[in-house]
Amino acid sequence: MTRDEFLQRFHLQPAPLVTRPKSDHMRPAAVLIALIEQAGELHVILTQRQTGLRHHAGQISFPGGSQDANDDDLLHTALREAEEEIGLNPADVHLLGQLQDYPVISNFIVRPYLALVTPRTPLRPQQSEVAEIFTVPLQHVLHQQQHYAYKLQRFIYDKVYFIPYQQRTIWGATAGILRELADHVHPEYCRLYQPLNE
Repeated sequence: MTRDEFLQRFHLQPAPLVTRPKSDHMRPAAVLIALIEQAGELHVILTQRQTGLRHHAGQISFPGGSQDANDDDLLHTALREAEEEIGLNPADVHLLGQLQDYPVISNFIVRPYLALVTPRTPLRPQQSEVAEIFTVPLQHVLHQQQHYAYKLQRFIYDKVYFIPYQQRTIWGATAGILRELADHVHPEYCRLYQPLNE
């Protein structure tokens, strides 16, 4: 998917209505859905987390983390974490918008920010948290027919999504957030997925 195709669909479609129970005891966090243009196509920047971390060890995730007391707001959190985790300079980030807050089982409420990025220096993983930085074509993760769903009443969700790509599997909150982005960009396909346990 090209930059212009994505921007047209993202800005013309109304955000899907997602209703979730609110909880005051969850800790605020933010992630950056960073889109980078490669050979005329948009890709999503993702990380493989280190296996020894306390939360979401070994999982595939967006750059991001919990809000610090010194952060001005959650956008500051997302930009700070992206700079720390993958070496992305905030000056190289062009904000497009945000998705709805996404509660996760580890007691965080995550705000996803969507941005186009044009890194002027190579990205570098923060060794203590990030095992690897890689990209996935945006068109692949936005294609609902390639999403697998396991029906499970877990936390406040009735499905857990899985998005295979090459030798990897994106799942958990990262896949859930990508699913909501896909439903925003392609609402006509919002009922499509591959069932795993029906």
